[in-house]
Amino acid sequence: MKPITILIADDEAEIADLVELHLQKEKYQTIKVLNGQAALHAVHTQAIDLAILDIMMPGMDGYELTRKIRETHHLPIIFLSAKTSDMDKITGLITGADDYMTKPFNPMELVARVNSQLRRSLQFSQPLPVQRTVLEKGGLVIAPDQHSVTLYGKPLELTRKEFDILYLLASHSKQVFSAESIFAQVWGEAYYESGNTVMVHIRTLRKKLGEDRDKNKFIKTIWGVGYTFND
Repeated sequence: MKPITILIADDEAEIADLVELHLQKEKYQTIKVLNGQAALHAVHTQAIDLAILDIMMPGMDGYELTRKIRETHHLPIIFLSAKTSDMDKITGLITGADDYMTKPFNPMELVARVNSQLRRSLQFSQPLPVQRTVLEKGGLVIAPDQHSVTLYGKPLELTRKEFDILYLLASHSKQVFSAESIFAQVWGEAYYESGNTVMVHIRTLRKKLGEDRDKNKFIKTIWGVGYTFND
């Protein structure tokens, strides 16, 4: 079996060394770089299964690096950053990260998140079930085989989680899903945190759908219960 290779990009050598130590204990193969340019080169020239990226790096920051990676690759990306505000986290998720951890951090929690992302990545790489058909909803076309979404003919750039949330809601119109249920079905595991992971993804998804201009056109909040899709 091919070893799983994880890219670590952080300009703080001590942090990169610590992350590498704990990942190698889990028998992961690691590639460690200290700037964004070197990280992008590694992604383009080697088989990377997951990337752990700092945001504040010289030359090319983590946001720009993620955008460039997402042009050609769908590997899981975890931000590990000293930037701790909600807006920093939202920006990271909008840019294309799959998860966001703040420094200082618990190395064992990082390993757990790496394991979780790799499990989901493996599931995502499997052939889609036959029943995942193209959905057309009021100008919105969701095509799971192409993993594409268009709104009135205009392509929308959605992250993997945003796409899965949208497809889940749209394929079960009028059914109300709690945040816990969405997390369990999209992330593939029990809801393990009291944070706002689902809410952040719903917020960014609504923005891309133009919900700031036409509130609740597609995704409706049922206060105190969860979310549903307006058919």
